[in-house]
Amino acid sequence: MKTTYISAIILFVIVSFSSFAQETKDNKDTTTYILVRHSEKDTSDPSNRNPNLTEEGKTRSENLVRILKNINIDLVYSTDYLRTKQTASPIAKDRNIKVSIYDPRKLYDNQFQKETVGKTSVIVGHSNTTPTFVNKIMGMEKHKAIDEKDYTKLFIIKVTGDVITDTVLNID
Repeated sequence: MKTTYISAIILFVIVSFSSFAQETKDNKDTTTYILVRHSEKDTSDPSNRNPNLTEEGKTRSENLVRILKNINIDLVYSTDYLRTKQTASPIAKDRNIKVSIYDPRKLYDNQFQKETVGKTSVIVGHSNTTPTFVNKIMGMEKHKAIDEKDYTKLFIIKVTGDVITDTVLNID
């Protein structure tokens, strides 16, 4: 049952992204950001501030490749932590793109905006930095920190001129 449910969600996302990808391809003035929190991390040692992903987290990261397979991705970003780099790595490897490290204290600065304009970027962050990054792009405080146990949020932000749209999906 869970496999059927997951397959249905993945199919919905792929179909949604297919038209979204074509629309983005046709409009070079659109900048698209796909932001996710890192996948499940190993919490067995609470003193470890830089844990690896769990097996479940590795599986979720591989599933992102399938979920995003019909999207033309130009750039992949990650913070400099094992769990975020391990989440970003399968997508980057699949697309033959180098993972670029970003500083979560310098979200959406001028350099980042110049690098990403007109492109589609996947950005892997954390439960607190991902919604903060989304809010920074949108220019408003709309999204709150993600619950520490929630690894399902996928944010899609499209910027076309002064029009900014956001979509939040749960990818279980």
